[in-house]
Amino acid sequence: MGNINLKELALALNLSTATVSRALRDSHEISPETKKKVLELAKQLNYEPNPAASNLRSHKTKTIAVIIPEVTNNFFSQAINGIEEIARRHDYHVLIYQTHENSDLEMAFMRRLLSGRVDGILISVASETNNDQNFKDIINQLPVVFFDRVNEDIDAVKVTTDDYESTYNATCHLIEGGCKKIAYLMALNNLSTGKKRFAGYCAALNDNGIIKNDALVVNDANNEDENYALIKKLLIDKKPDGIITSIENLALPFYYVCKDLNLNIPRDIKIISFSNLKTAPLLNPSLSTITQPAFEMGKEAAGILFKILNKKYFEPNETLVLKSTIIKRESTGF
Repeated sequence: MGNINLKELALALNLSTATVSRALRDSHEISPETKKKVLELAKQLNYEPNPAASNLRSHKTKTIAVIIPEVTNNFFSQAINGIEEIARRHDYHVLIYQTHENSDLEMAFMRRLLSGRVDGILISVASETNNDQNFKDIINQLPVVFFDRVNEDIDAVKVTTDDYESTYNATCHLIEGGCKKIAYLMALNNLSTGKKRFAGYCAALNDNGIIKNDALVVNDANNEDENYALIKKLLIDKKPDGIITSIENLALPFYYVCKDLNLNIPRDIKIISFSNLKTAPLLNPSLSTITQPAFEMGKEAAGILFKILNKKYFEPNETLVLKSTIIKRESTGF
């Protein structure tokens, strides 16, 4: 059986919520027999106390949680720096949880945090996440702010970037550079982030009179070796003259493939990638990037969370959109 709330537990015991709450807090007002009955059924029904909703917590933890896919990703490491800067101003600690793109692990973290470990959560969701109800249940019990990778169907504050516009502009940049056969390395296609990026690519092709070719669209395999093989097959079989990688992790495999196939970047094929790699200018050739304001996004998301915690924020479903920057370098002919 799934987790139940305090009211449901009280109903099952035929007791008032106040009595159950006091029993769980080991109050002297409640008899040992009642305490035992409450604790046994609570354990049996997987009840976990909700500090925010039931007032079982008498003080703040002075801690927030950040749930991200991976800390080694340059975007997320920069976002964490922004979050920590704001947290320090409020004298808060930051706990970091990595989901490794696993939605079950993601939800396990969030449910564990309901036990009173943190005052609020900042989250960028895993690529395979698709269960809205789990998030809705948790948001009703603990302040949550989404950043970068968000769930559009949930009423919560979200901080994102202009994914559609930035991919649209990146595609136009390749077209302006002479590309007519532009491939797209797709990722995050289960999330609105990935869908918006792909939509921007498709719209730019259409607006420039280029028919989208599904054979030029390759899905991320979430595996370095498989991605290398997919990109290699794409370049050999379809011979695109330009390519957009929708996540940072697909850019370097592309460079390796071009080296192994003796393809010259940008003469034979141009590339622009979503990336916050600090080494992008040092690659040979230097990588043109769609660079997201990761540090600023972390600061904005954390700032909003603390406003919510301090009862100074009242927009339950606002989306704040920050602008990404296209940095043109040698890989697109600049």
